[in-house]
Amino acid sequence: MATAKKSPAAPAKKAATKAAPAKKAAAPAKAAAKPAAKKAAPAARKPNAAFMKEMTPSAALSPVVGASPLPRTEVTKKVWDYIKKHNLQDAANRRMINADDKLKAVFGGKAQVSMFEMTKLISDHLK
Repeated sequence: MATAKKSPAAPAKKAATKAAPAKKAAAPAKAAAKPAAKKAAPAARKPNAAFMKEMTPSAALSPVVGASPLPRTEVTKKVWDYIKKHNLQDAANRRMINADDKLKAVFGGKAQVSMFEMTKLISDHLK
């Protein structure tokens, strides 16, 4: 009875191997169609409106990024420019940011925060 089960499975495997070359022949046709689709849509990707909305920095954050309203993306860029200009990334662990007096006020008095925690703390200072 065990041999009876194996014999029907063997023709099924052969059928699967015969079907595989047919799929491979269809795959290049799809690959050729994809680049044409990408070329048909040259329009640039629209930025998310929530990121582009201008936010007003708090009094603690304004010495770092300025007092004028800025989009979140620009606030992040200016904070990173400040960190790099003042060499505030930890030398041993580059994911950690060492706070100076201006950033300590933004970071809630913490002397060191991770770059992931920093984004959360900065978002609390935007209105």
